[in-house]
Amino acid sequence: MTAIAPETRLGSTVANLTEDTSKNLAAAIQWQAVATDLREAPIETSFVQLGQGDRPLLCLHGFDSSVFEFRRLLPQLAEQHSVRALDCLGFGFTERPEGIEISPDTIRQHLWGCWQAWYQKPIVLVGASMGGAIAIDFALNYPEAVAGLILIDSAGIAPGPWIGRFLPSPLDGWAVDFLGRPDVRRRISERAYHDPQRWVTPDAETCAALHLQQPGWREGLRRFTRSGGYGSMRSRLPELRQPTQLVWGRQDQILGTKDAAVFQRLLPQSELVWIDDCGHVPHKEQPRATAEAIATFVATLPT
Repeated sequence: MTAIAPETRLGSTVANLTEDTSKNLAAAIQWQAVATDLREAPIETSFVQLGQGDRPLLCLHGFDSSVFEFRRLLPQLAEQHSVRALDCLGFGFTERPEGIEISPDTIRQHLWGCWQAWYQKPIVLVGASMGGAIAIDFALNYPEAVAGLILIDSAGIAPGPWIGRFLPSPLDGWAVDFLGRPDVRRRISERAYHDPQRWVTPDAETCAALHLQQPGWREGLRRFTRSGGYGSMRSRLPELRQPTQLVWGRQDQILGTKDAAVFQRLLPQSELVWIDDCGHVPHKEQPRATAEAIATFVATLPT
């Protein structure tokens, strides 16, 4: 693992962070060269690790996001658990290797490399939005590696990425530049929260945009959207045998609330927890309530 000053790897705008949770996460980011089957050389992978416990949790972010998405949730979970947040292949501050497709298949292979390097025992995956689809896909392909799933306002029911509501698909050229505009990112953030006046702050906007300065951000998004991304997984959900918790913001304006009931109906072992006064991002808008729900669920999992 490499410990490098945050401003060196995260960019100069990291100095604009003002909230303690954001500054603490920036200081805690690590990089590790993770071996995969994608190429001979390992992939420099960014992550944050906090806390201790027998049942490890691994948090997976949403579309065009990073580990900063979990800046408020990780300290809450770390009170009882060993928890990591990972920047998936093609996203955040993880290396975007040239010549490697960014797709559900390669994201899964990279995640498998991380699991082999860090765990080699069943873990709990915590996936938010697109991260939920990543978690589902991984659990379907490597069921022996997953003890349980926590899906936070998860993608996987409707076809195509929700970002398509804002941008054309496939995301290409000018559309990627459009997504990089501060006003566009602010508009998406405002839709994600139930109370945007409280939560869409300069600090939050800095967190959401730090990874845009990473080498390959633009091309990485283009490669991912050309792959088609994560479509509907409805037909395969009954195959999941892991206990699953659905955590859903009652005022979600991105995916809505109907998908929560569909997940609950199709997943063989699932429970649904509603988070009140909350939009698409319970882990950011209601981190304490979200952490309490997760802790209660994890305590029920067989050891």
